[in-house]
This record gives sequence, C-alpha cells and structure tokens, in this order.
Amino acid sequence: MSATVSFPVPTPQGPKTVTVSYARVGRGEPLLLLHGIGHHRQAWDPVLDVLATERDVIAVDLPGFGASPALPAELSYDLPTTAAVFGAFCEALELDRPHVAGNSLGGLMALELAREKLVRSVTALSPAGFWSQAERRYAFGVLLTMRQIARRMPLSLVEKLARTAAGRTALTSTIYARPGRRSPEAVVAETLALVNAPGFDDTLRAGTSVRFTDDLPGIPVTVAWGTQDRLLLRRQGVRAKRLMPRSRLVRLPGCGHCPMNDDPALVARVILDGSR
Repeated sequence: MSATVSFPVPTPQGPKTVTVSYARVGRGEPLLLLHGIGHHRQAWDPVLDVLATERDVIAVDLPGFGASPALPAELSYDLPTTAAVFGAFCEALELDRPHVAGNSLGGLMALELAREKLVRSVTALSPAGFWSQAERRYAFGVLLTMRQIARRMPLSLVEKLARTAAGRTALTSTIYARPGRRSPEAVVAETLALVNAPGFDDTLRAGTSVRFTDDLPGIPVTVAWGTQDRLLLRRQGVRAKRLMPRSRLVRLPGCGHCPMNDDPALVARVILDGSR
C-alpha cells in the first residue's frame, strides 16, 4: 500500500516538516529499502514480493525523489541530515532499528544509518562513497549526462523507445546489465523520475566530498556488487571490505548497478540472508 507520512526534523531555525512517500507490504522484522539518486522506490519492485514473505518491507521515495517532495529549504541533502530524516521517519512509523538495504546512494545512506546505530543490519548494493576522486567524477558525469539526455527527450519518444528491447537498452543500459528485462512501463516511469527529481542537483552537490571510511563493529554488514556495474566499478567493493573487514562481500554475477532487476532471486536472497 502506498502512503505518506509527515514528521518534524530539527534545524537551527526550529523543527521543519518533512514528508516521505513509501509503500509497505509483508510481515516479519522491519526492512527499510532505500533507492539510488534519480530513481524511485519502484526500483525495488522486482524483489518486493519475495522480501515481503519474510519481512515487513518499507520501500521509500527519498526526499526530493519519486513521490516525496523536496526537503524544506533549511535542510541540506548531506549524510548527517539524511540520517536525521530517516531516524525521524522510523520514529514516526514506530520502527525500532529496522534492517536496511540500499542501492547506490541508498547503500551509502544505509551505511550512515548504521554508523549512527539507527538500524540492526545493512545490505548495501553497489553503495556510493568507496570511490576514488576520478571514479566519483566519472560516475557524476555519467549521471548528469543521463539526466540531461532524459530531460531533452519528449515523452512520446521515451514511450516509443520503451516499447522495444533495443530502446530500453538505449535508455537504461548504464544501470542495468539486462535492460531488456525491464517492462516498458517501468522504463518510462523511471525516466520521468530522473527528469523530475527536485533533489537531484543538491544531492549530487552534497556528494562531491563524500567518502565512507568507517568500520561498523557490532552491526552485520553485507556489501554486494554486480560484476557488470558500469557506474560504480566493482573494485570499490574490495575497498569497502578493506575498510569494514567484518563485512560480507558478495559478488553478483551478470548484474549491473541496479541488480534488483537483473537477478531478483539472487538479490532477494542476499538481502534476506543479510538481515537475519
């Protein structure tokens, strides 16, 4: 079921109201799902039903993405603010230290929530923040180019391209290793999500100096990387393992940057195993 929740987040100017759109399904221990920059919560649709058989799954639209409005002007899109927002979100939904899984930006956010001791386990799929400066510049350049191209395309052209496997490949091969598997409707919707995201530019700006360098003792961490990730190269997973030696590093054969669509069964199993 799709829903929204509004809650106060502290700022130097006093509490400001943040509104987050989310979908909740399933039963079991709570599992929070966080998508990547320019995406929306529907990125998790391929794995949602399997996860829901064993978890109370809460898939959110990050503030400024999908159906969630932008943050109030007094709040920035940096990691400490994000942790405060999702701490308040969990409090509003009465989620007591949920498990969390995140992809890309969402993976970095999941690790930040763990650093703040707000979650009980983390599964990070190709998380941001383990890049070199050159790798970060490359990824940001690709993301900006993707958005610029999407913003210039008439909706009618997007819809026409989405109707064929070759067109879906042209639109989404940067993030999927198997773009032909994505449905035409999903490709149109996520292209529009990329075009219309009011939080995109501020989030990208906030990420220019971000690197995740902490170990997370006491919290189970799984880092999983697609072998065909073209946006954040898989050697970044080795760096993550070096920084978090107690973490589990999982290889996702044949998967791209958003592996949920490329191999739903494998990704669902990795998330369930990581959230025991």
